[in-house]
Formats: sequence, C-alpha cells, structure tokens
Amino acid sequence: MAAVPGHNSAGPREHPAHVEPGAAAGHVAGMDPGERSVLGVLLALTVLSGLVDGVCYLGLGRVFTANMTGNVVVLGFAAAGAPGFSVTACLTSLLVFLVGAIFGGRVSKHISRRSRMLVTAVGLEAIFVAAASVVAFTASTVATGWARYATIAILAFAMGIRNAVIRRLAIADMTTTVLTMTLTGLAADSSLAGGGNQRAGRRVAAVLAMLIGAVTGAALYLHRGAGLPLAISAGAAALTAIAAYASRSARYLDKHSMGR
Repeated sequence: MAAVPGHNSAGPREHPAHVEPGAAAGHVAGMDPGERSVLGVLLALTVLSGLVDGVCYLGLGRVFTANMTGNVVVLGFAAAGAPGFSVTACLTSLLVFLVGAIFGGRVSKHISRRSRMLVTAVGLEAIFVAAASVVAFTASTVATGWARYATIAILAFAMGIRNAVIRRLAIADMTTTVLTMTLTGLAADSSLAGGGNQRAGRRVAAVLAMLIGAVTGAALYLHRGAGLPLAISAGAAALTAIAAYASRSARYLDKHSMGR
C-alpha cells in the first residue's frame, strides 16, 4: 500500500512517513489537490482551537479546553496557590477531555473510512460547541458557578473527541491544537539549521491559524461575551464538516487509508 504523503512518522505504525513532493522550502505547487484540501480542513480546525481557547482562558477563569499542555501548566499554578487559577476548573477540563478522547478513540476504531471518521468528529464538535454557546447565552455569566463548569465540560469533551481522531489521521505538523513541535520543526529543519525547510509552508500556516483564532476569540469575547464566539465556532465547525465530506479531502483521505 502506498504511503501517505506528508505523514507523521511519529503517528501510528500503519501510517508510515513520507515526505510529499515539493516539500523542500515548504513548496506546495506539486501537492495533490486532495492533500491541499485536507490541509485546508485542518487549518480551519486550528483556527477554531485558537478561538475556543481564547474564549475559555479569558472567560472561564484561565482554563483551556483544547490545549491540554497549557492546562497542565495552569493546574500547576493553581496547585501552588497562584491567584486567579482554579484546580477544580483545570481538573474538570483535563478529566472530561480524557473522556472525550476515549470516546473519540472508540469512534475511530469503529469507522473504517478516514474521511467519515473526520467528518464525524468535526460534526460532533459543532454540536457540542453549539450546546456550549447556548449555555453561555442563557447563563448570566460563564465565569463562575454551574455555567462555568458546564461550558468547560462540554467544550473539553468535544476537543477530546477531535484530538483523538486527528491523532489517528496523523497528518504531519497538523495536530490542530498544539504548536510546540510544529515550531520546533520549523526552526530545526530550516536552512539556518542546515535543513531544507521541509513543510515550512504548512508549519507557518498552522501557527498563523492558531494566532488568528486566538485574536478573533479574544476580541469577540471582550466585546460581545462568550456566547457569540462560541456560536460562530459551532457554525464554522459545521461548515468544516460539510467541506470535509464534500471536498477532495474525503477522496484523498480514503484513497490513502492504510490497512488497520
């Protein structure tokens, strides 16, 4: 079976790594149109991660629901007694995220087509984020009380599902929620380090997508509260699920599926 172009060698063993044509210097002119479509879908999800975590960190009391690395660090701050951080809020996000990831793992085991796996995960994300937006619109505040923990739990569960499925797809430099290794690869594979700038284009795009999402989420929250940005995120996730189903990305993912 042919290897998946742009695949992450650190991913599941059934998805061997392969550097796509034109990878040097981040060149994408020779990239398969289906692969470009997949990357577009994942970049859209990266924007949504930044948007959701922008709302969560500012509006839910310094907690993340997509970026669990940040959550573990914030939990350490809270455990040390730093003001403005909550152990219970961080633990809620972490534990429910894990439950969502378990659910997402089971989904990925029972759906053989990779395109359907992605569409299912993003469709569920749209539903749960929409539910979180309803909580934010109806509650007097999401900064305290039941609404805070309900919103954290709903969003963390949705992000756990998405992360489990994205991990299963294992597209190189496209985790959609964390950027540490993406930035590391950008620097370590650069010409300054003696490398060939492999996948530089998608790495820069991922960083910019997260930044754009965070700026958008923060600006909307500061001016309009939590409900509107979460509703926009839910709508955007629904459109992304439709795009993943109807675009060339679906055919590309299924064509390059590997035996399980």
